[in-house]
Amino acid sequence: MICSILLLITLTSCVSGPFVEVTQSSYQAEENQDVTLEWTFMPRTDGSIDSLFISCDMYNGVTPFTLFDLYEGVEVSESQNKRFAGRVQFDKDVLREGRLRLHMSRLRTDDSGVYRCDVLTGEGKGSRECRLNVTAEMVQPKPERDPSTTGSPPQAESPGWIVLYCAVGLMVVGTLLGGYYCLRRKQNQNRVL
Repeated sequence: MICSILLLITLTSCVSGPFVEVTQSSYQAEENQDVTLEWTFMPRTDGSIDSLFISCDMYNGVTPFTLFDLYEGVEVSESQNKRFAGRVQFDKDVLREGRLRLHMSRLRTDDSGVYRCDVLTGEGKGSRECRLNVTAEMVQPKPERDPSTTGSPPQAESPGWIVLYCAVGLMVVGTLLGGYYCLRRKQNQNRVL
């Protein structure tokens, strides 16, 4: 009798599909961007999260890092690895619907890896993985500054400005030479007298 019940439960879970699903199997992001990783699971029929246990870890090929832990519906922030501190948030409101959304901010290239969440409720248990690939931030060339907004003098970018600078320069040189010529002339007149 017990074997028949266990077989029925096993077959029912196989027919109805996996208990936990990942919304997207692979995520691509750039350094310093934000990303939301999402899993779905079979929620409790009464909508309660009091008996909900979730553990999410990140694997980079060497060491697992705890990303998120939920124990009886309460986040256990002490178990979170310090590399994720202040950068991972979850939506508590959607847990009742059977959705786990983890918002990761200020991504770093070493956040690349496999993310696995294990979910246990009164309805069942399961786990799924997704991959996150974080690439280095693309350096954008600095835009040229608009002189009208920065208060800096206009740059000599066109022939018109070059002609203006040359004309002003020639006027200054002409004024200096004219002043020097007048001064020399006056000195020569004083010597004659």
